Parts: sequence; structure tokens; C-alpha cells
Amino acid sequence: MIETPPLVDQYCHGVLRTELGLATFEAQLIPSVGPPAAGTTFFDTQTGFAVRRWCPPLLGLEPHCAPARYLARRRELGVVETGRRLLRGSGIAAYLVDTGEPGDLTGPKELARAGDAEAHELVRLELLAEQVADTSGTVAAFLTNLAGAVHHAATGAVAFTCGPDAGYAAALALAPEPPGPGEVRGAAGRWLAGRTKGGAVRDPVLLRHLLWSAVASGLPLQLHTGAGEAGLGARPERGDPERLTEFVRATAGLGTRLVLLGGSPHHRQAARLAAAFPHVHADLGLALAHTGARAAAVLAELLELAPFGKLLFSSGGRRLPELHAVGALVFKEALGRVLGGWVADGSWSWRDADRVAAMLAAGNARRVYRLDERG
Repeated sequence: MIETPPLVDQYCHGVLRTELGLATFEAQLIPSVGPPAAGTTFFDTQTGFAVRRWCPPLLGLEPHCAPARYLARRRELGVVETGRRLLRGSGIAAYLVDTGEPGDLTGPKELARAGDAEAHELVRLELLAEQVADTSGTVAAFLTNLAGAVHHAATGAVAFTCGPDAGYAAALALAPEPPGPGEVRGAAGRWLAGRTKGGAVRDPVLLRHLLWSAVASGLPLQLHTGAGEAGLGARPERGDPERLTEFVRATAGLGTRLVLLGGSPHHRQAARLAAAFPHVHADLGLALAHTGARAAAVLAELLELAPFGKLLFSSGGRRLPELHAVGALVFKEALGRVLGGWVADGSWSWRDADRVAAMLAAGNARRVYRLDERG
């Protein structure tokens, strides 16, 4: 049996604080721009089946119980106790939390308490810029305050990240290098003049400026390489990792580690970039999150493409604690199937299998994000 240490979930979001009915729960199961088609259900997906396989036992039910029975038990326990049981049953010891997701979601500290784990913040760059813009009256003040905000965030966060539908991959494909001061001032002026309060950053020059500001901080930078978790109308080609290749080249040797969040089918190219560049790593979670019973096949493919020290577990969980639990439990089962199978046929030793499992589950993330150096 493959042994893994307590997991480090290197990319996830908080969970909803509100009670959910059947329709509202189902709407969170998979990325979608709308409800399931008439006569169908999102429970009839690999994610839905995985939830029914892994989560009911954590709430005291039999595996594969009917969705209505599961949700009745969820309401019986209440949202707080349900979240506590699911998160603590996942085997996750540390969460790295993207705090840029909208909605009434738990923050890192609340997620840590519920899961009896540690938690650290991933700061979303475009949200940081939007917050600064809301309190800066001029272009000069905005750029000065933005530099200060990035510096301040870097003192407390473990990494910077961007939203999956921000459009930065297209911006970097056109011009991967950092923009000049005049470009940045012009772009900031146009954006500030045309936005309303709370308006999102979509200007390609400003997006490049944000990314290069993050690179200059020295913290790891996470980049989505597909529509992945977003789904929400985002065009997959925006995050095609091939469009990030020149940015990857431009950041080589600068000391900043890039972590590619490779939603299927972009996980293959993300793994190839991790193999080719010393400062690039690839996430496992968004590739495995929606594959359910096929997770072992996807994991085996990733292990063929990238060095084992370059791959990091995540649950990719968002909004539902079920997705954090499923992400972790599916990963551990897939890891057991793949590495255990290689041991059984004589290709690997048990010692090597356990060592690699520990790297993927926690060791690589602790090294990349320097978690053991944090107080």
C-alpha cells in the first residue's frame, strides 16, 4: 500500500457558508454557465459519481447513496459540521487558498479551523489592482499604490495567482516582455478613465505589468493554462500553455518559480513545460478534478511527461467542501493504483514508490512555496 504524508493542497478556494438545496448544490458540481439541461443532472458526471463514492461515508452514509439522501444528511448535520467532517476526512494538512473567488466563502483562517489544518493565502493580482484603483484618484497614485500593494501582499502571501479568465495568456502571447513605463502609464490612464468602480482588469498591458510585478517580488506565480475550473464562458484558448511559452522563457533565471494550473486537456503541455524549464512546475489537481474514475490514467500520463519533483497535488476545490475532499481522496486512490501497479509488476520498489508519493502529495509544494520556513 502506498503511504502518503498529510497532503498540501497547493490550489483551492474557500467553501460556501450557506445551506444548499438540491438545485443550488448541483449547480456547484461542475463548471457551467447554466443549469443542467432539462431531464438531466450534473450528478451524472464523473465529479458527481466521485462525490457519491467518497463523501457519504464521511457523513455516516453508505457509498453511492442517492443524491437526495446525501443532501438530506447534509442538511441534518448543518453546513458547519458537514464542512468540518468533509475537510478533516480529506487528509489535507495545509491549504493554499485563492481568495479572489466571489461569493460568501470562507477565508484561509476559517478554512484552516474547519479542516484542522494550516492555511495560506494566494493573492489574485487583478483583484489587487481593482482594489487599489477604487481608492486611487490619479494614474500616478494608482501606479504608486499598486507597487506598494504588491510589495505588502508579498510579505504575507505564499504566492500570486491570476483568475482563469483574465485573458493574460493572450496578452503574453503578443508581448511576453515587461511593458515600459510609458506603456503602463498610458494603459492605466485608459483603464481608469473607462472603468466603473469594481470594474475588472482586462487591459493586456496592465495584465503584463501585474505579472511582471509579481515576478519581481520573488514569490511563486501561478498561471492557469486552460478554462479549467472557470468554465464560466471563458474561452479555453485563452490559457493554452503554448501561448505562455515565451513568458516562461523570459522569466528563466530570475528566481521566480512558475506553477502552471493545467486543466484538461492542457495538462500535457503544462507538464512538458515543467520538464523543459527548471523554474516551472505543474499542478495535478485541475487535471484530475473532473476525471473521477479515470484519474489514475491521467495521473500516469502526467508522470510520463514531467519529472516527479515538478508535480504538485491540489484539490482544485471551490465552494463545496465535497470538492476538496473528492480532489484529495481521488488523488490518493489514483496514486495508489498507478504507483502500486508499477511496484506489483516489478518496475518500481516500494521504497521509491513511497518516496515519490510523498513528493507529489506534500514535499514538492512545501519546497516550492517554502512552507517550512514560515512561522
